[in-house]
Amino acid sequence: MNDPGLDEPIQETSKDVEQERKDELDFRKEDEQAFLNPSRWWFASTAFPLLAGTFGPMASAFSVCALVENWRVIVPHGPGGNEAHGFNVKDPGWLIAVNTVSLVFALGANLALLLNMARRLSFSIAQPITIIGWLISSILLIALVVTATYSLKLPGQDRALTQAFYYAIIASGLYFIIAALMCVTVYGAYKGHYPKEFKLTMSQRTLMLQTISFMVYMLLGALVFYHVEGWQYLDAVYFTNYTLLTVGIGDYAPQTHTGRALLFPYAIGGIVILGLVVGSIRSLVLERGKKKLGRRIMEKKREALIQKMQQKYDERQKLHPITSKEKADELGMTERERRKFEFELMRQIQDNAMNRQKWNALFVSGSAWLVLWLVGAVVFWKAEHAQEWSYFGALYFAYTSLLTIGYGDYKNFSNSGKPAFVFWSLLAVPALTIVISNMGDTVVKGIRDLTDYLGEFTVLPGENSTQARTKQLISNVTSKFGKDQAQEDVMDEPPGMLGEKQGNDNTEDRKRGALTSATDRFANDMEKEELSAAKSAEQHGDEISKDRHTYHYQLIREFRNVMKHLDDNPPRRYSYEEWAWYLRLMGENEDSHSSHRKAPVKVQNPDDGGQVDMQQGSSDDQEQKERQWSWLGNRSPLMGEVGEAAWVLERLSVRLEKELKREHEAQMEERKKLGE
Repeated sequence: MNDPGLDEPIQETSKDVEQERKDELDFRKEDEQAFLNPSRWWFASTAFPLLAGTFGPMASAFSVCALVENWRVIVPHGPGGNEAHGFNVKDPGWLIAVNTVSLVFALGANLALLLNMARRLSFSIAQPITIIGWLISSILLIALVVTATYSLKLPGQDRALTQAFYYAIIASGLYFIIAALMCVTVYGAYKGHYPKEFKLTMSQRTLMLQTISFMVYMLLGALVFYHVEGWQYLDAVYFTNYTLLTVGIGDYAPQTHTGRALLFPYAIGGIVILGLVVGSIRSLVLERGKKKLGRRIMEKKREALIQKMQQKYDERQKLHPITSKEKADELGMTERERRKFEFELMRQIQDNAMNRQKWNALFVSGSAWLVLWLVGAVVFWKAEHAQEWSYFGALYFAYTSLLTIGYGDYKNFSNSGKPAFVFWSLLAVPALTIVISNMGDTVVKGIRDLTDYLGEFTVLPGENSTQARTKQLISNVTSKFGKDQAQEDVMDEPPGMLGEKQGNDNTEDRKRGALTSATDRFANDMEKEELSAAKSAEQHGDEISKDRHTYHYQLIREFRNVMKHLDDNPPRRYSYEEWAWYLRLMGENEDSHSSHRKAPVKVQNPDDGGQVDMQQGSSDDQEQKERQWSWLGNRSPLMGEVGEAAWVLERLSVRLEKELKREHEAQMEERKKLGE
């Protein structure tokens, strides 16, 4: 700590530390208000751009399909004559020109959105280009579709519209929908509900690039098989689609040795790219969406519980800090016991919200899957009327395709059915993946637990007795508030100086990143330095300095311990005793009511025009007084969006930074005195 070579870096760092108060207040405000932000604005700021980034390249790919072939055919007379094998009618030049212009505008819109997501183009420039480009493309295609339907008739001929025409219809609808979604995103940004930039994770930022890669890969593969197998190009697109999605209907299959040989690497490469796309979509739906909506569910349950408690006098009094011995005697508990009661209630709210959020996610994704199945069957039933499909037959075809079974006994022959299948399957297969992922947290978990439970009774006996397992099962079923499995893994004793159980984290076996290892080594060196300084102060009889260095040693040691919890899966959840210990290190005492307050029933969001609740405003941050909070309030660390380990690590680092700054200032003052 007294190395002269560190003076200059510390002085430079101290300038940054001057902003710590403002940064800390911003951090607190963001953490307090995170769960209050309406989920609709999360959809506008994150989900809508990602949907546009996913469907924009898909719509452009369909525009290419609408351009490469003529829009009309003459159906041949005689046995076996159908629209799939009709005689092409050349499109007029103006139709091709307008179609090309539409594609150019769409590609420009996609490029602008991609550059904006990659932070290479500003929001204010990229979004007008994106929205206007897609709207123009949509309007032009709609005009062409209407014209082709009513104006380009062939008198005296049995005519039909080709797959290219139906791809144009799908592309025009997609362009209009995603342009409308981006209009909502821009509106929310200019209203100040979120910054004018996309705060996306790496997997989400690359979603659009992955979608582009998959669509290009599918179209280029179709071009290869078009030349090798002699198919129509859009038939080759239909083939590559159900091949890469592993449906395998079988109405188109390579007949040449060259085509079959090319299929080996092509199918593997496409499935890998598809896996990346589905993984990014899963990141959006299962990580960000579930987390955000889960916080809102937890806030609603918190409000309901406090309102219910306020209806009873005894329960209502437990929400107020115990400020005197008389009140403690009246309630029959100390302030620390009351805080622990609040903490356990908050844990129950967390567990119930988590369970409800899992089942809600399963219900929503399952409903989407069901709609895709039923509506898709209607589309195929109408499209394949020439084959005289029944609705049940269409349901059967959609079901076997949706589950990627693909028997091949039902096949799309019509020019409208094939493009509809390509678009429908690109939606259905990722939807099925999300349903299966959600089932893993609910239905599959229940079946697995039941299987393990039955196994312990029969051929796989566990450590616990049959009687103990039966009591545990009855307790879990009859408990009003089910406990999450992750809660069983938390430690019962305070960590660090008071001892720590290793639990199931297996951190010694985990490969840690270079940055984490470097930080751990640095913290270890500081820990040794502070411990050495504390021993030196004790030898010189300096009790104040000894206590200060011992405190620094404890902070650094716990900083290192908490770092090991960041990668725990499931995320680490601390017991009340652990929280009390960490809060003590941060300068707060769970036994004292000075930093405690009654939990507010409902906290209004200033972004929605509401006023901050009076209990929030009473903390008087500007005067740096103790900030009051409740385990059941919006300031509770259990209410924030960050994990518990990350929250503790952030606060410990802030506290350590303050202490080191104070230590440095004291050393500088002492040097000045010695210089005088």
